[in-house]
Parts: sequence; C-alpha cells; structure tokens
Amino acid sequence: MGKVKVAFCMFAVILMLVGCTSAKTSTTAPAASGEPSASASPEASTGGAKVINLGKDVELASMDSAIATDGLSFEVIAATIEGLYTIDTDGVPQFAMAEKADLSEDGLSYTFTIRDAKWSNGTPVTAKDFEFAWKRLVSPETASEYSFIMGVAGVKNADAIVAGEKGIEELGVKAVDETTLTVELDRPVAFFTSLMAFPSFYPINEAFYNEKGTEYALTADALLANGPFKMKTWEVGGTAFYLEKNADYFDAGHIQVDGLNYKIIKDTQQSILAYENGDLDYVMLSGEQIANYQQSAEYHNIVAGYLWYLSPNLKVPGLENLNLRKALSLAYDKQAIVDEILKDGSIVADFAVPTLLATGPDGKDYRETAENYPGTDKTEALKYWEKAKEELGTEAIELELLFEDTESATLVAQFIQSEIETALPGVSFVLKSQPKKNRIELMQQGNYEVGLTRWGPDYADPMTYLDMWTMGSPNNYGLWEDRTYDELVNRASKGDLASKPAERWDVLKQAEAIVMDQAVIFPVYQKGNAVLIKPEVTGIEFHSVGVNVFYKSANKS
Repeated sequence: MGKVKVAFCMFAVILMLVGCTSAKTSTTAPAASGEPSASASPEASTGGAKVINLGKDVELASMDSAIATDGLSFEVIAATIEGLYTIDTDGVPQFAMAEKADLSEDGLSYTFTIRDAKWSNGTPVTAKDFEFAWKRLVSPETASEYSFIMGVAGVKNADAIVAGEKGIEELGVKAVDETTLTVELDRPVAFFTSLMAFPSFYPINEAFYNEKGTEYALTADALLANGPFKMKTWEVGGTAFYLEKNADYFDAGHIQVDGLNYKIIKDTQQSILAYENGDLDYVMLSGEQIANYQQSAEYHNIVAGYLWYLSPNLKVPGLENLNLRKALSLAYDKQAIVDEILKDGSIVADFAVPTLLATGPDGKDYRETAENYPGTDKTEALKYWEKAKEELGTEAIELELLFEDTESATLVAQFIQSEIETALPGVSFVLKSQPKKNRIELMQQGNYEVGLTRWGPDYADPMTYLDMWTMGSPNNYGLWEDRTYDELVNRASKGDLASKPAERWDVLKQAEAIVMDQAVIFPVYQKGNAVLIKPEVTGIEFHSVGVNVFYKSANKS
C-alpha cells in the first residue's frame, strides 16, 4: 500500500478511501451475511490463522462500557460489542443491533426494532439489554464519568437523574418487548444516531452482569461480546491481550481475520524493532522515527481529532491568577513541538475546539469562521508574568507538571518545562510522570497542579469540547467556574437555542472565546498519527470522532 496522506471528511477515513454522505432517519437494515498466546506469534501457534498484530503504547484501562474513558478502551470495546448503530467507512451511522428505526414527526420519539443477534454465550440480544445498560450508565451507584452523555443525546430525564433529582426508572428508555426499544427525547438531537455508535450506549446482558458481580469486565471470562470479535485473553494492567473472531456475531461472514493480537510496548524503539522483526503489523511512530520512514510505502499519516492541552488546577495557589495563566499559555513554542518533537502530522492548537470536527449551518468547518486566538508569544508572556508577580506578591513560583509516561508525552512535557522556565524567569516546573490511568485518576481527584492531558471528540459538534468546562462536569479538571459560560452552553445544548442552528453556532463561538480569554486551558496541539502498517494488512478504518479505529473490515493476506 502506498504512502497515504488523509484529510478527514467530517468523521472518518479508511485508508485509500475518503468520502462524506448523510444519514437517514428511518430505514431497514440489510441481512447479515487453536487460540494463540498473547505474547507468542499468533500465526505460529494457530497454524497459519490470519491474525493482525497491533502495537499500542498505553494499557487497556477498562472493558466496561459505562466506565471506560480513553481511546484504546473505546477501540477494543467497539471491536467486541455493537450498539444500535455502528459507523461505516465514511463515518455515517449504519444499523447494527437495530434493524429498523422509526422517528416521530416531532423528533422526540424513536422506536427501534432489535435484530436477531446473539451474545457470545448464546443468549439473544434484547431491547432489555439496552434499557439495563442505559439506566446503569446514569445511575449514581455507577458513578460513570460518561453519565453526562445520556443528556447530550437528549434522552428524557437524563440530566435530572444524573443530578440526583429523579430516579433511574424515569429515564426515557423502555424495552416494550424483547425486540422493541422506545427512546423518548426532551429535544430533537441532530447527531443522535451518531451517538448511538458510541460505547457508552452499548447494551449489557443483565443476567451475565449480575452473575459476575464486582468482577464484571475485569477479565476475559467476565466479558460478553455481540460484535465482530470477543476477548480471549486479558488481565487489567497486562502488557498483551487477544481478541478472536466471534462466531456468534450476526455478520460473522463479513469478518476476514481470525484475531487481533495486541501488545503494549511503551518504548517506541522496541515497538519499531518488533515491527521490523515481523512481530507486529501495526505500530505508531513518533519523533525521529517518522523521518526515517516517511518515504516508506508502509507509512501513513492520519489527522486525528484529539486536542492535547495543559489543564491548570485553579485551586492551586497562584493559578487562580489570570495573568499567570496567560503567561504560561503563551510561553512555549508549539510549532517546535509539532515540527521537531512529534513530527507526526500534528498541528499547532491555538483553540479549544479542533479543526475538521464539525460543519456549521453555513456548510463551513467550525474553525473557518471561529475566532483566531493568540499563539506562542514569549514577549507578551513575560509581560503577563510581570503583572502576575506584582499581583501575587512573589518573584518565583514552582509548579508540578503531571503527564503520562508515553515517550511522546514525556518529550513534550520536558520541552514545555524548558521553554517556560527560560521564557519566564522565576517560574519552575517539577515533572511528574505517571501511567496514563494514574494520571487521569489524579486529575479527576484534583490532586495535581498543571496536567498535560487530551480529549477526543465523542460526537461531531463543538459541544463535545465546550461542555467539559461547565461547573460540575467530571472533565472540568481545573475546577474553573463561570456562570455566564454555563448559561451559554446550556442555551446551546438544551435551552432556547438548541433548535436554532445559526444562533446556536454563534453562541458556541462566544463560549469558546471565554475559555480562551480566561486561559481555562493552554492548548498545545491537535494530534496527528504517524503509523506503519504492513502491506498485507488492509481495511483498518480510522475515524476522527468517537471510536477512532475499527477492524470489522480488516484483512490480512
């Protein structure tokens, strides 16, 4: 396969194929058409079975669709479970567990017919599996960080339930019978069907869940699958896991490989060596490695939707000062980060809402008409620092910079430390490296000062970023509060502007301006992915929104 540079058309790209279409609101789905060790060579141990060996640089954090929050977890969950809809190669929602959907004229009521499908233990997938999973997601007992997304989807009473004002039995979802699911919305949501392909909305077999209890989704034996693959070997925190083809999948005839063999290798030099030795079919590149492989036919560059940024904890003394935050946000060279450190197609981020995320009512990408914000400016940064010193009554401040222990995050954190300490005399950063899961937990708990973090879009609308910084949001790590901002977001998400596209778009831009003007976050870059894929591997789909990678159409010759 030749060198490919891919531009995203709203949602997704499959190698060598790019396109955009629109979804329909009501239709009927078409009819469906020896296990290796995770550390051994799958082909060697399965007598020539078609297994794709995948190199990843972070651990698989969770296989619980209500608990997962990171990209790899979503990727693997989506490989094993399907919801009402899935996403095709162009990012357009297509039926999965639903075979039919009827939408009321007012856009407030869906009736889904569940197809004839089975879980990997032979039990049928039913409407009740969806009702149970959705109610579990919003239940206070689950304490899901993604409970908010039920309200984003507009499901009736979701926000009130999450807020503890109503019981889960009042959620607007009901299994009328084994194959009929009704969903009531409190407002029309244009991207509802796209959200239904996101793991938070996937079904859970209640009987199996109850049988496993607290062990649910913690081992391969405590998981069920209704999707293309099923988990065969895995332990939380392990360095390898294996998915095998799910013979009970309704569309099993479409699946062309026997398994997916994941290996967690954080050191990119080791992962490249494994790739060159033939132990891996897919690896991600970073830094100097990219220049070494850019001319290779196996090299691919993919623009992703992830926004990497620094999140200051405003409860930390000093960081409540706006001038200090502005000084920090302008003091590091973002262009050098993407050009000299990452070299993977990432682009400078001088914004809170990424490019190639969503198209507005004017038909233009959001960033085309949104405001441009200041980028690196060390002279202005120093001026802000001088003001901050006067206001804080100090000549120096020491802050801890938290980041995850991947090679790219480490290099970026070290560079930012050097840049800020040079540009702002008196400011010093102490580096704190943690495994990704620990880094996220520390930030969620507020036990950090400045954190290098990221967010990937769950759906194709600026709100997937902007609602993170509202009061009470579990993703508002810095604990910033602004009632004017909250009011704007509320009006655009479920208030008087929710059904007024043009006015809503303008308010979203106003909200982003507040985030940037208040230095709520310090944007760094929008991620690009540089990967190597063996020429015999085809059909891996890459998406910029929601689940980032799908393997349903993957093949290996």
